[in-house]
Amino acid sequence: MGLGKPDDGLAATPPMGWNSWNRFGTKVDEALVRETAEAIVATGMREAGYRYVVIDDGWEAGERDAHGDLVADPAKFPHGIRAVADHVHALDLRFGIYTDAGTNTCQGLPASLGYEFRDARRFAEWGVDYVKVDWCHTNGLGPRALYAKWALAIAAAERPIVLSICEWGRSRPWEWAPSVGHLWRTCWDIQDTWASLTGVLDRQAGLYSYAGPSHWNDPDMLEVGNGGMTDVEYRTHFSLWAILAAPLIAGNDLRTMTPAIHDILTNKEVIAVDQDALGREGERVTNNGDAEVWAKQLKDGSRAVVLLNRGSAEQEISVNWTDLGYPASFNASVRDLWEHKDLGKFSGRFSARVLSHGVAMISVKP
Repeated sequence: MGLGKPDDGLAATPPMGWNSWNRFGTKVDEALVRETAEAIVATGMREAGYRYVVIDDGWEAGERDAHGDLVADPAKFPHGIRAVADHVHALDLRFGIYTDAGTNTCQGLPASLGYEFRDARRFAEWGVDYVKVDWCHTNGLGPRALYAKWALAIAAAERPIVLSICEWGRSRPWEWAPSVGHLWRTCWDIQDTWASLTGVLDRQAGLYSYAGPSHWNDPDMLEVGNGGMTDVEYRTHFSLWAILAAPLIAGNDLRTMTPAIHDILTNKEVIAVDQDALGREGERVTNNGDAEVWAKQLKDGSRAVVLLNRGSAEQEISVNWTDLGYPASFNASVRDLWEHKDLGKFSGRFSARVLSHGVAMISVKP
């Protein structure tokens, strides 16, 4: 397998799943992971495309064992990681885990510097399908070299494992990471606020040319359903991540989510935009103060479009067909992807009233 990960077919479309960090932090244990995996099936999320169940920082014991191997915290994971992975796999899901490239994880637990091959082999033995490698406690280290070492370690472990690079966009990973891993963070950690969401969004503008099948820009995991934003804002969050061809990694408590949050996370027409086989990342095509238009080319020649209202009042937002690369005189069919209804044929442009902090999300077909 070696380097050149993009050809291995593991992430032909952006990975979808769940990660423990945004909602639970270090309060992660065996019961939570098992119950979440079961909730992915029971809520229809597996059917909607969510596959990976990823344990983030906080799963480890405070030191390696006598052989030098990572071990799970015995109080949190009394049956060990392999047993949890087996439970996840039995539900036709995939299992993911976390480590750090430096001397310690962000929470001060043992990390993988100097142990890359040993840890990759251990993860493979446990049945890991996805590994997130963070970048805390790495003073003086170079991310290109260290993540390349991780790619080699995973190849040597001889198990198909998605490599999620998490150095927060500091060294412009979009320029070098496509040959090393499957996805890479483009920015700092997202927070469950509107200000954070828009700040992260602005960091994505101009990066669309670097993404594609098996190599994805990652604007961080979803905050949908964690309580810091409104349902309108969460719908905006999900729409934008779909137009960005971002990994869709839920971060809420799937066992207790409201029907509204469930409907956002499982909207099949919006997910289809994210998972479109062409693998194009969307881009901001117009920026008019608080009104923005983001668009993404789809494999069938149509476009997915988000009309985004960043302002504090409802307003009308328009998109011209010329902004989408179509002729001005074009007649196009427009469909509302949130309401699941065809809106008819439009010539030259389309307009919609958009709520404050809200979106209209449409498909535009010739």
